[in-house]
Amino acid sequence: MKPFGYLRPSSVTEAVRARASHPGAYYLGGGTNLVDLMKLGVERPALLVDVSRLPLDTVTRADDGSLVVGASVRNSDLAAHPAVRADYPVLSQALLAGASGQLRNTATTGGNLLQRTRCGYFQDVTKPCNKREPGTGCPAVEGAHRDLAVLGHSENCVATHPSDMAVALAALDATVLLHGPEGERTVPLTGFHRLPGENPDQDTVVRPGELVVQVTLPPARPGARSLYRKARDRASYAFALASVAAVAEVRDGRVEYAALAFGGLAHRPWRATAAEAVLRGAPATPETFVRAADAELAAARPLRDNGFKVDLARRLAVDALTELAERAAAPA
Repeated sequence: MKPFGYLRPSSVTEAVRARASHPGAYYLGGGTNLVDLMKLGVERPALLVDVSRLPLDTVTRADDGSLVVGASVRNSDLAAHPAVRADYPVLSQALLAGASGQLRNTATTGGNLLQRTRCGYFQDVTKPCNKREPGTGCPAVEGAHRDLAVLGHSENCVATHPSDMAVALAALDATVLLHGPEGERTVPLTGFHRLPGENPDQDTVVRPGELVVQVTLPPARPGARSLYRKARDRASYAFALASVAAVAEVRDGRVEYAALAFGGLAHRPWRATAAEAVLRGAPATPETFVRAADAELAAARPLRDNGFKVDLARRLAVDALTELAERAAAPA
């Protein structure tokens, strides 16, 4: 066992100062991902800065109608929150589709965003992995990649981001507040996670020492409906082969507004902007939905064994949008 230090700060400022002044320090929230990686030898922190007891565990309504979610809010509490269930059902559904009840009771909002890939090569320290050790290679490209990326990957890494919650947040135009040594800054959720490019070890745009403080959801769009669909190898406790978060407002048979994000296909939640452009103002029909999904998935570059993900994602998107259109057409 590799020894490490432990610190429980009493404020965000103290936490950030501790992280900045200790090379090799990591923030510890629920620990559902970090502790596993420590056991595997993937992560070897010199110091754990425990932020789980900081006052970041509330869900509040802002004056403009936005919903502000503290970084320490547990996944189970967020999924069950009345405001989330009423105004952002896609988020509640995504949270409940992730992990197990026991893990949701421990995992936090900030930690969910920052969890690392579950690629088998990344988690096995006996194998090379550019994400774990830059420059060692990506054996998944020619190896076991059935569950891995079809969008946005590079020759250096084909891993996928495992979060369900983040996919819903991407479709909802959420923002993330970061507090670091240089102060606070806000990052759109759609720009929070990075594609691999030449630096697959850099999962996010978080700067050294920065702490996720809160996530903000903009006011719910009147008339819009939302849902989350996930396909996986077994009924529960499995990561997505493909998933979709859909938000749509359909009026008089036409799509007035649509936001779509895919999960399980890339290094980050994949906001489907090409699909959204096809949907806006178009008839709310299955034909339109197929055309929209195809416009987005035309960019897919499947590997030898994961081409099925493209059709799976298309079917999930069409199914989700069709259901939302049917709900809008149903008598009140």
